[in-house]
Amino acid sequence: GVAAHVEQVCKSVKIGVVVYNRNVCRLTAPLLEQLAERCPNLIGYKDGLGDIELMVSIRRRLGERLTYLGGLPTAEVYAAAYKALGVPVYSSAVFNFIPKTAMDFYHAIAKDDHATVAKIIDDFFLPYLDIRNLKSGYAVSIVKAGAKIAGYDAGPVRAPLTDLLPAEYEKLAALIKKQGAQ
Repeated sequence: GVAAHVEQVCKSVKIGVVVYNRNVCRLTAPLLEQLAERCPNLIGYKDGLGDIELMVSIRRRLGERLTYLGGLPTAEVYAAAYKALGVPVYSSAVFNFIPKTAMDFYHAIAKDDHATVAKIIDDFFLPYLDIRNLKSGYAVSIVKAGAKIAGYDAGPVRAPLTDLLPAEYEKLAALIKKQGAQ
């Protein structure tokens, strides 16, 4: 299954490998520990499931053996909670179109600057989530739309996903503009 695939990938490359627990890749803590023992170049674990019990189990069981990062959609929303679990970094999709805001948020999380974290969540992330949560699949669509607004058109999403509707796109453009120069 998936564990055999991860092991094959690790054994076929000489660089570090980060496993992304997401969708059909649902490695348990014992299985991940076995992989880490057999694969010295398995260096990281990215969580895209949001299963806190599993994340705690993995973090406690493997300790410093792996590097950990959050990989949920709009990972910033979970950043403070994940930092408390021992997962200090995350993969930011919004960095693609609001890099300054994304870095300001990251630095605020790192410094435990709760006032700045709350302000950015209130001013950007909650309205952003309102758009993203309008339709299933918009977690991808909204990032592509944001990149296009910022001047980095990555083309339309692939079926079965759909692009943002024009009114939603305009709301996102206004929200991005409100963040100032990036």
